[in-house]
Amino acid sequence: MKTACREAIVRPARTPRSPQLGPLAVMAATGPDLALLRAELGFGRDRGRPLHISRLYSASAAFPGLALLGPLVGAPYAAMLAERLIAWGVCEILFYGWCGALSPPAGIGDLLLPRAGLIDEGTSRLYAPGLRQSSVDPALHGRLRAACRAEGFTARSGPVWTTDAPFCETPRRVAAFRRRGALAVEMECSALFTVGAVLGVAAAALLVVSDELSGSGWRPGFRDPRFAAGRRRGAKAVARFCRSVPGPPAPPPAFER
Repeated sequence: MKTACREAIVRPARTPRSPQLGPLAVMAATGPDLALLRAELGFGRDRGRPLHISRLYSASAAFPGLALLGPLVGAPYAAMLAERLIAWGVCEILFYGWCGALSPPAGIGDLLLPRAGLIDEGTSRLYAPGLRQSSVDPALHGRLRAACRAEGFTARSGPVWTTDAPFCETPRRVAAFRRRGALAVEMECSALFTVGAVLGVAAAALLVVSDELSGSGWRPGFRDPRFAAGRRRGAKAVARFCRSVPGPPAPPPAFER
């Protein structure tokens, strides 16, 4: 995919001080989920390192070569972090975040697997002018779906609406994106899928429904026990997904006489 960003003056690069990352990175949108994933993925003793206003963890006791990064919010910042990870060796990105349900079948605490991001943010328009939606990597999506099923639940799959302005989600806009098939609204997916397509890396996402806009008003569920349970299920599915990823190759044996 052609993009003007390839001609950018400032580009992320690997330097002698850059971390040596493996092929897979998990990006967690929120601080609470970052803490859940640190425990599930074996990063409890890794204090991490600052990366912009997030923290990067790369010393998992359970998953050699895995990187964990967060928290983060919004399409521009998510894309900037993804570019850093890609420059440092990552070729698969899994995003774990929250969303607001737009359609009645999806409710608080449910898990969603975005199949596409309906673009209502500015970042994708700079990477791929004219693009109206960006698609998840199908192979990564399939592996993530299998991990969810192995954890005993089926995540709903469909497009999500990615917006830069959560306080501009009017009834008219909600209805318009619902007609385009959007199951939920969130702030990062379409940009991450676009960056992945432009730079040739795989990107996928798993979202937990935190609130509902599917009726006449807004129903927050941030303190709902179903939401807490859904977040725990999602974190375990991410860990199972990571277990299915081959680790980095073992170093060659030392020469012996």
